[in-house]
Amino acid sequence: MIGKTISHYRIQEKIGEGGMGVVYKAEDTKLKRTVALKFLPPEWTRDQEAKQRFIQEGQAAAALDHPNICTIYEIDEAEGRTFIAMAYIEGQSLKERLASGPLDINGAINIITQVAEGLKKAHFKGIIHRDIKPANIMLTEEGLAKIMDFGLAKLEWGVDLTKTATIMGTAAYMSPEQAKGQDVDHRTDIWSLGAMLYEMLSGARPFKSEHDQAVFYSILHEDPEPIRKIKEYIPDKLEKIILRTLEKNPQSRYADMSEMLTELKEIRQKPVSISSEKPSIAVLPFVNMSADPENEYFSDGLAEELINALTNVKDLHVVARTSSFAFKGEKVDIREIGQKLNVKTLLEGSVRKAGNQVRITAQLIKVEDGYHLWSDRFDRNMEDIFAIQDEITEKIVENLKTTLDLPTHIQDRRQDVNLEAYDLYLKGRYFWNKFSPQWVNKAMDYYNQAITKDPDFALPYTALAEASVMFSTGFDLLPSRDAMPKARAAATKALGLDRGLAEAHVALGLVATCYDWDRTVAKEHFQKALELNPNSAMVHQYIEYYLTFLENEFQEGIAHLESAQELDPLNLFIKTRLAFMYYYLWDFDRSLDMTKDIVKSDPSFPVVYICLMDVYGQMGMYDEAIAAGEKMLALGARATGTLGVLGAYYSRADQKEKSMEMLSELKERSERGYVSSFWMATVYHFLGDKDKAFEWFEKAYDEQDGNLIFITAPPPFKSLWPDPRYKSLLKKMGLTNIIKKQECGELDPKENNRSE
Repeated sequence: MIGKTISHYRIQEKIGEGGMGVVYKAEDTKLKRTVALKFLPPEWTRDQEAKQRFIQEGQAAAALDHPNICTIYEIDEAEGRTFIAMAYIEGQSLKERLASGPLDINGAINIITQVAEGLKKAHFKGIIHRDIKPANIMLTEEGLAKIMDFGLAKLEWGVDLTKTATIMGTAAYMSPEQAKGQDVDHRTDIWSLGAMLYEMLSGARPFKSEHDQAVFYSILHEDPEPIRKIKEYIPDKLEKIILRTLEKNPQSRYADMSEMLTELKEIRQKPVSISSEKPSIAVLPFVNMSADPENEYFSDGLAEELINALTNVKDLHVVARTSSFAFKGEKVDIREIGQKLNVKTLLEGSVRKAGNQVRITAQLIKVEDGYHLWSDRFDRNMEDIFAIQDEITEKIVENLKTTLDLPTHIQDRRQDVNLEAYDLYLKGRYFWNKFSPQWVNKAMDYYNQAITKDPDFALPYTALAEASVMFSTGFDLLPSRDAMPKARAAATKALGLDRGLAEAHVALGLVATCYDWDRTVAKEHFQKALELNPNSAMVHQYIEYYLTFLENEFQEGIAHLESAQELDPLNLFIKTRLAFMYYYLWDFDRSLDMTKDIVKSDPSFPVVYICLMDVYGQMGMYDEAIAAGEKMLALGARATGTLGVLGAYYSRADQKEKSMEMLSELKERSERGYVSSFWMATVYHFLGDKDKAFEWFEKAYDEQDGNLIFITAPPPFKSLWPDPRYKSLLKKMGLTNIIKKQECGELDPKENNRSE
């Protein structure tokens, strides 16, 4: 077969063989793409029942348009051979992956959730897979799980070709009713999914023997070894999920995949493995005990500096500032804080500053029992502040070194810094961390003062670079051509002073992503940032922008956001970006669930309402979209993009007057000052005026508007893909890779949830 052309497919190599067919890698000579061809085995070509089952396999998979199910292109027959043409998947099977050992908890939950989502769609369409096992799950290089091989599928709308009392499937993953040869429903797939999850976490099958009959006996009459005996760190909640999937009686299992997914998501949205697998710490904001309440910036800054120092300690999980500082001023029990942040230890302290004298107290506390592992008091001159920070860091590591294979001494990378410049830098961080446009200018003023006092102090340059990027793409206060070159210059200067600053590489990565649209440079800087500080939530958070908008690698972006969430579990911006990722993947139900959870936890967080408005809008629920947009405006967030998109939804809801109000406000703004051309284009796009939209898109390109990268993400701009002007724009941006993905169907809409 190798080298032969069947129909319009040129066979390249054999890639698999099983009882249900032989699979080859081939080139589709018409569409110039790589495909997989599955042929009915030659000995079965005259067996009409086998042939019908083979065709039914293709029909079953073709009926399912879902990102976690392998795409079927066609079923055909040529030269007497029946074959199915399907997507060729670069990667490895889950079976191959498990050959190298079990997965970590988050990795297993990620894969099993994706498979469950695919099965949810199949079950809704009346299709039961009946052969879920690791060999039938492919893992792409981007981390996407794909269900394969519907050869044993049972179709409500087709003919069940399995003979009564015939046992078909793979023994180790069969449900009791399947092992008995009884009639089965969707709950047999739930059992198989549970058996697979057990193996992914433990490295062992729940029911195993050298002979199938012994496996069947075990499935019917025995319970698997408790998984927490094999892996004691498995959370109790996860063990309960597995036990419920493996109930002998189908009535005792989950009623459907939606019910199982709800419980999986509850675990997935929380870090479940970090604190049980390696040492972990959260540094709480130090209490300002000074007579002057304005010295709060210093106590906050000291805690933040300690967080930054500890993130450089290998194998120590350090919670990011956003989450640690969420408890500032609150009287919360230590155990509750530890549980919410998922850490074993907490560092708390106080600062009393008077003139050039400073007193710092610090104590390291074991969350489990409140026991003080270490405490100390430092009475020093301000000139000793860096030495105090280093000493506290070393004391923490010293007390955790029983579980850390580390030297006590932490490498000193500090510069000789003018103390007044350091003080000004801390004041800048204090105002920047309020993360509101009204405080940004004050923060930047302090950064510039710090640079004036000490031009060789690197940290204010990195902070200035971060703020400059956000000025143009976060707050939309300045044109990118004003802000981005300043960000690049500041970050470059910082690296010239200190090559080890991951934050400077992040800033340069964002400039390359949003301003230069340079995939190569962006990737280099983000990879370097990860290399320098893999424990930084900020690094994981912002690399997602590059992966999402320059590469359309959504699953990889999700993986980094999940890492960021583990490091910063209470950060609502990261949670909102995760909700956006599922919106980009057309999984509106999941995105909606996530945004509602965020709103429930903090109704005053404005950014989540952007996602909520977009999701409702794509679902055609315009009244709900408008309510979300109005809520954001009520919270004082009258961003250009919000006004524009909200105006478009008013138009779609036939509220033309309100729509014109939004458009009028945008026009007035543009006359008074800066308005992003991209967001103006988006307004006209949503209003259905493509010509006007492309005028503004071209203007955004000419201005190098940082927001223009958003045009690459489905679903809001999907309707523009066929337009030659859209392709021309992406080519000018150097993003032909995105065009190729769109043309080959990788980014086709997967509106599986609303269609149900």
